[in-house]
Amino acid sequence: MSYLVNVIVNLSKKTQSAIPLNKAFRVPVFLCPLKAPSTLVISMSQTPDAPSSSSTLRAIAQTFRLTGWISFWIQLVLGVVSSIIVLLFAVFNQRTGSSSNNPGTGFGVFLAICGLVILGGGIYLAYRYTRIGKQLESSNPSNRPRKSETVQVLRLGLWVNLGGTLVTLLGAQAIVGTLVARSISPQAITTQLFDPTRIISGLDMLVVQANTNTVSAHFAGLIASLWLLNRINRP
Repeated sequence: MSYLVNVIVNLSKKTQSAIPLNKAFRVPVFLCPLKAPSTLVISMSQTPDAPSSSSTLRAIAQTFRLTGWISFWIQLVLGVVSSIIVLLFAVFNQRTGSSSNNPGTGFGVFLAICGLVILGGGIYLAYRYTRIGKQLESSNPSNRPRKSETVQVLRLGLWVNLGGTLVTLLGAQAIVGTLVARSISPQAITTQLFDPTRIISGLDMLVVQANTNTVSAHFAGLIASLWLLNRINRP
């Protein structure tokens, strides 16, 4: 019995001497927490975001500038043409002395002038869109406008163009209604023989064309504002 005990003790001593202490109690590699690889994964996933966000911001800035300039020039050209027509109408109307019989001196032309005044605000806002696009391209983040401020400007542009469209349409309805009433009245033919001022002239139709141009200008401003709102809110 004592012999067996001695053999077991000798075997255990040989085993401990053959296996080093640091290898006997070494923790398996797969149980160790790996912090470095997780950090590397985060940095690699975050690195491509910076170029992507900058390219998206650059694309939005270019969209603001391009859309703003297109809307600006469309509204400006149509507004100038309409203003010249209305001005010529007022001048020739005073020379002929037919202000009491001409619908252009009434409520319709007054609303048309109001629509042109509102169009001036739409032209200014379209120019402001171009300035917002230029500020978005700035390398200094403090010079860039906030999203909430940009959305407020776009909503203001929507309301301005909507109001101008409504006022101009009311003016066009008043003018066209008066011209139609003059053309279909029973005394239209006999009255035109004795009173040439009752005739629907080409200048009257030009005023209708001026109102159509103003409505088209406001419509262009509406499309530009809606397009930019959709672009800035796109995920």
